[in-house]
Amino acid sequence: MTTQTLKISIGSSTDKGIKARNEDFLGAIIPEDGPLMHKGIAAAIADGMSASDAGHEASHCCVASFLSDYYSTPDSWSVKQAGQKILSATNSWLFSQGQQRYHSGKGMVSTLSILVLKSNTAHIFHIGDSRIYRLRQGNLEQMTRDHRVWVSEKSYLNRAMGIEPRLEVDYKAFPLEQGDMFFASTDGVHDFIGEKELKSLLQSGEDLEQIVQDIVQQASDNHSDDNLSCQLIRIDEIPLAKEDEVLRRYTNLPFPPVLDVGMLLDAYKIEAELHASTRTQIYRALDTKTNTQVILKTPSILHDDDTHYIEHFLHEEWAGKRISHENVLKVLDTDRVKTCIYYATEYIEGETLREWMKSHPKPYIREIRLILAQIAKGLRAFHRMEMLHQDLKPENIIIDKQGVVKIIDFGSVKIAGITEMTPMEKHEENILGTLNYTAPEYHLDQRGTIKSDLYSLGVIAYEMINGALPYGGDMPEKPDKKNLEKLHYIPSFHKNTMVPMWIDGALRKATAINPSDRYDEISEFIHDLSTPNPLFLKEEERGLALIERNPLIFWKSLVGIQLLANLFLLYKMFVV
Repeated sequence: MTTQTLKISIGSSTDKGIKARNEDFLGAIIPEDGPLMHKGIAAAIADGMSASDAGHEASHCCVASFLSDYYSTPDSWSVKQAGQKILSATNSWLFSQGQQRYHSGKGMVSTLSILVLKSNTAHIFHIGDSRIYRLRQGNLEQMTRDHRVWVSEKSYLNRAMGIEPRLEVDYKAFPLEQGDMFFASTDGVHDFIGEKELKSLLQSGEDLEQIVQDIVQQASDNHSDDNLSCQLIRIDEIPLAKEDEVLRRYTNLPFPPVLDVGMLLDAYKIEAELHASTRTQIYRALDTKTNTQVILKTPSILHDDDTHYIEHFLHEEWAGKRISHENVLKVLDTDRVKTCIYYATEYIEGETLREWMKSHPKPYIREIRLILAQIAKGLRAFHRMEMLHQDLKPENIIIDKQGVVKIIDFGSVKIAGITEMTPMEKHEENILGTLNYTAPEYHLDQRGTIKSDLYSLGVIAYEMINGALPYGGDMPEKPDKKNLEKLHYIPSFHKNTMVPMWIDGALRKATAINPSDRYDEISEFIHDLSTPNPLFLKEEERGLALIERNPLIFWKSLVGIQLLANLFLLYKMFVV
């Protein structure tokens, strides 16, 4: 059945078996409310390598550090991003500790298998030879692969936590179904129970604790020579498949009324309407509780029956509250109870970048660099939270009276941690940006990346420097593959003869139609705008034809040569 939240049952068992010490470790966290929706349920099992003489410490570190650190990562991060960051850090620590203890024979090595259940999706991280199985509708399937290598008829672990400084971990994700059972075990269990026997035991009853105890006992009876640990999770109920799962508690609020100057809304006094469109209204208001000016953004009453629109509007506030950076508009937290749908942001007295560009038609390059550097810092704040802005344009950038640049508008922001809550087969890329600034890959149904926001920044940089767009006029209304292939970058010297070739090289690379031809990092682009890249200098040395490099000088030179030629002919005629 589908409900508002994910519900599971769990059973676990661990025993040292015939060993003197239990080197295995397992654990699980089933949070409630927000953490359950934002991060999901996490379970992990690890088998410390007994030969390392610090196996128990290693397995304990792997499980405990993941279960604690995972719930400390930003809500906006995807499960994959959060898991890989944590595991990489844990692996580095284990490896460094192992190196320090190497000569005493106390390296820290462990297998690790992790199951994260978030919304309607299961995520698995795995390294080593512990295992995770799935029992679905009577079919038992091993979801992990053993990282072992055979040498002289004996197998050895070739991948595990703490073995190498660089971690290579398996990751997979797949949809959940009600009734799914996930069984995780160390090799002391699954090496001593055949799959047919294991399947029979997993289907032997409803009491999961009793089932895992029976499995451990059976492995022991089958002469297991290792520690015995296993964990069993059953999916009892799955949540509704909605992207805005974290936002649902706000959707029952009504739309606000039309707000006139002087009206009060939850102690905000309306001072002026700054912008109105068919989608939103923006007001300047006074927070009478703090006596500070704020901006209120409200949804348009035209969409009060549009569920997708409401979710999208609430999405904006959720995204904005998770970024705290001086170059990003601050969405305000409030302890007051909302009576309708809206959100408040800081009030910025200044002008948009579009207005600045109109009043500075020929700005100094140092002014442009200062503005672009601040935009880049703001973008990196989004990217660190695994968010893409997706609608970067001069109208969505404000410069305040002190020259501080801020990125505004979260309406098109893509949040990895929320996007993965949609059913995997329904993931879509909606084009939410503005035509001339939207990266071409969005029009080709490709997923956006950091390079997509870089493209938008590159277009803005080109426009600030040259007063035009990098591919001439407006983008085609329907920029399909055929239309995009017809586009040709216009070198800066056609628009501004003062632009050095190395700066144009940076602009060309940032605004490349193919994402693979762009910079890998925004910081590289910003660096190349102020420091000549040797690659672009070589291109300048090789040079373009003078007519391409500087057409004005070319034609002046041509006229001069023709004039000299005519004078020479006249001289010849009269002398002869």
